[in-house]
Amino acid sequence: MTEPYRLMINGGVLSPGELKYICEAAEGLGLDAISFGSRQDIIFPEEIDESKFSQFKKIQFVKPKQDGIENIASSYVSAEILPSTSWLTSDRYLYVLEQFKHPPKLRINVIDPKQKLVPLFTGNVNFIASGHEDYWYLFVRLPGWKETKMYPALIYSWDMDKIEYAIENILIEEPETIETVFDLVSDAVDTNNRTVDKPLEVPFYPFPYYEGMNRIGSDRYWLGLYWRNNRYDLKFLKAMCDLCSENKIGKISITPWKSFIVKGIPLQSKLKWEKLLGKFGINVRHSMLEMNWHLPVNDESALNLKKYLVNNFDQNDISTYGLTFGITSFDSDTYNFTSIVIEKNRQPQTIKDFKVRDTYNLLYAKNFDTNTREYITHVQDVDKVELPGLLMELSQLYFEQLGSEREEEDQTLEIQETTEEEVHQCSDCFTIYDEAYGDLTQNIPAKTPFDSLPNAYQCSLCEAPKSNFRKIVLVK
Repeated sequence: MTEPYRLMINGGVLSPGELKYICEAAEGLGLDAISFGSRQDIIFPEEIDESKFSQFKKIQFVKPKQDGIENIASSYVSAEILPSTSWLTSDRYLYVLEQFKHPPKLRINVIDPKQKLVPLFTGNVNFIASGHEDYWYLFVRLPGWKETKMYPALIYSWDMDKIEYAIENILIEEPETIETVFDLVSDAVDTNNRTVDKPLEVPFYPFPYYEGMNRIGSDRYWLGLYWRNNRYDLKFLKAMCDLCSENKIGKISITPWKSFIVKGIPLQSKLKWEKLLGKFGINVRHSMLEMNWHLPVNDESALNLKKYLVNNFDQNDISTYGLTFGITSFDSDTYNFTSIVIEKNRQPQTIKDFKVRDTYNLLYAKNFDTNTREYITHVQDVDKVELPGLLMELSQLYFEQLGSEREEEDQTLEIQETTEEEVHQCSDCFTIYDEAYGDLTQNIPAKTPFDSLPNAYQCSLCEAPKSNFRKIVLVK
């Protein structure tokens, strides 16, 4: 199938009214279902009549590979229902996402590192929330780069759009290092950057269960819905949007796992929602064996492979709690973001009618933690019938080592807690100057002692003079 048309959904967040309009447009184009993509976008899964596009002026129909437009992914969906950074509320996400006015050419992620549902580093430009309110780490992996690199400054919330746009504009320079990117962006735009005072710490959490009716506080619920074939019935979606409006629910959130979540269902309306699900025959509480997979859209062979493997897991009573699985192919241009990756190899050229069976490689993330961004090859060129046993072997390895890496890190932290380090802190805004990092926002290289800073040095955040800094001792 040719690349399907998509609708870019900013941050994976849209109102019930917007979703209902999209469903009505899909019906007008002859569809009975829509699908969701791993970039939290909406996909029209079948061929549609392009001559009718002018009837739906509120919709921009996009083919990313042809049109060069990408969706902004975000972890808005996790706010209130999963562990989160204290300052990063639902409202803050919306304010941040609203500032992105231009159609992005790069994949942008706006992510809370304390949640596990939305992957952190699958974009070209990844904004990761820091402990400082309204400041973000920036990790960049431009097209052609093999690794993701950390930008040497924290980004202010209200600078995110212009910094990303500046990065798009410097692509013509073909920058090869993050330092070059930093220099070119700094020359192009004025920003309110802040010094990076400590590296990003991403806590490890098992992959969460994200389906069914779940309580928020004492008087509200959130509902997660997942359909294994990723074809969401338009009649149901329209009825659900009407019920959202009746319950004054303002937003619906798409996940990267081809599912969606509705937050803020009032306690008194819970029965109405259960009746709606029953009316359309919708089952919830699928097994985690079903829900922790990422498949290419409209790939029948990948879906059949998943069914084959899940059935084998089920028959052998295998637990995959906390693990995620992805099926990909040799020519995929997407970044892996699952614990275990099943990669289909290119088939050799066939001679006459001789059939060659598909072979696969198995990879797994270091420590089975996708945020390490490091994948280890487990086996190569294996047949389909070998995959269930090998995946069970990897699952057993995961549970055997679960917690051991964390214990080692905790022991390291205990040692570090006894280590004291002298740094200098601004008396006005408490920004820290640590010579280990320097201050690249002012062209101060790493390992520059505070006493060697020029007298004209100012705080990178509040511009207080050098004399305002006081020596303190950090316990690490």
